[in-house]
Amino acid sequence: MATNTNAAEAVHPMPQLEPSFWGNQVVWLLITLVVIYLVLSRIALPRIAAVLAERQGTITNDIAAAEELKAKAVEAEEAYNKALADAKAEAARIVAEAKAEIQADLNAATEKADADIAAKAAESEKAIADIRAGALESIKDVANTTTVELVSALGGKAEDADVAKAVDAQMKG
Repeated sequence: MATNTNAAEAVHPMPQLEPSFWGNQVVWLLITLVVIYLVLSRIALPRIAAVLAERQGTITNDIAAAEELKAKAVEAEEAYNKALADAKAEAARIVAEAKAEIQADLNAATEKADADIAAKAAESEKAIADIRAGALESIKDVANTTTVELVSALGGKAEDADVAKAVDAQMKG
């Protein structure tokens, strides 16, 4: 087995860790960082900033539009509530007018019905009075006739005038 005693001839297993390459690695690292910085600062970051500014503008515009729509919604709600209150007041007025009109019609119909009932009651009372008078006359006639017949059946003779006086006296009480 041969051993290498010369360190310069020995190959390092990881060339990045070899101190002799560090100078080149540092230079390339700096060049790469500068290129990345320039690409980011000149190209990528302005585009990102523009997108962010556009988004912020859109958000601001949307918030303003939402506030405007909210104000319009509040106005619309107030107009709706006012219209609803006006409609309720109008409905209440119409109901009151209808009730008053119905009550007036009802009062007129009641008065007419009362007058009709009073007229029919007067007619009925007159008819009843006529019937009573007729019935009393019929009773007097029947009583006179019956009395005359009874007196005749018992063997007596009765005068019509005397029988009429006796029946009238009995009917009066």
